[in-house]
Amino acid sequence: MTFQELHRRDGLPLLLPNAWDVASALAFVEAGFPAIGTTSFGVAAAAGSPDGGRASKEATRALVRRLADLPVYVSADIEDGYGDDPAEVAAYAESLGIDGVNIEDSSDEQLIDPARHAAKVAAIKERAPGLFVNARVDTYWLGRHANVADTLERARAYAAAGADGIFVPGATEPADLTALAEGVGLPVNVLAHPALTVEELGGLGIRRVSTGSLPYRAALDAAVHVATSLRDGRTPPAATPYPEMQQRLVKHSRR
Repeated sequence: MTFQELHRRDGLPLLLPNAWDVASALAFVEAGFPAIGTTSFGVAAAAGSPDGGRASKEATRALVRRLADLPVYVSADIEDGYGDDPAEVAAYAESLGIDGVNIEDSSDEQLIDPARHAAKVAAIKERAPGLFVNARVDTYWLGRHANVADTLERARAYAAAGADGIFVPGATEPADLTALAEGVGLPVNVLAHPALTVEELGGLGIRRVSTGSLPYRAALDAAVHVATSLRDGRTPPAATPYPEMQQRLVKHSRR
């Protein structure tokens, strides 16, 4: 299946795990996922920077170039495109050499004019027609205009500009999810739901479910748990053996 087709197949939605470095991406590939994304939070945090503010631009470019030859589809979270000029945003997106991008309609925690965001979407699709553009609507994420009507108005503008999918992080109410899925006309993407399974989200019409920064945050919690278990005299949890992880990296470095 193509990356486009993975968003439109019957059955379960596409579950897209979000990696923050090469090792986490390789682990997701080893687990059998057909596509992986990146997380701007994880990429920025791993470099010691807070999320947002366009801090992850160069780190994301460096990471996805190392992931581009993986035997899976790769999509990158590029915040707001790391710029205001649609042509520059499109040039950056094309330069990544991957299968998809996720681009959000907010900058510095503020929603931007949907016409400005639509112009970025249109510029990317004109420059890289085969790139899957997942246009993110941040109404629910920021708690501003967090309702179906306003969200659909933005989503439809991005669909008209050529977006291939719509991402609505922060939307969690089943009735809202159904209305969004039915009202956009494109595959709708949400974050993993705290109370609904991937199968249940699919039943509401959702076609892609992203893990976002959850694996990165959970990994840090797990690392602290290992250290505190040793400190406190408890048995630490088991982990993938060193030789196995080393071999993944050796194989990847030879590609």
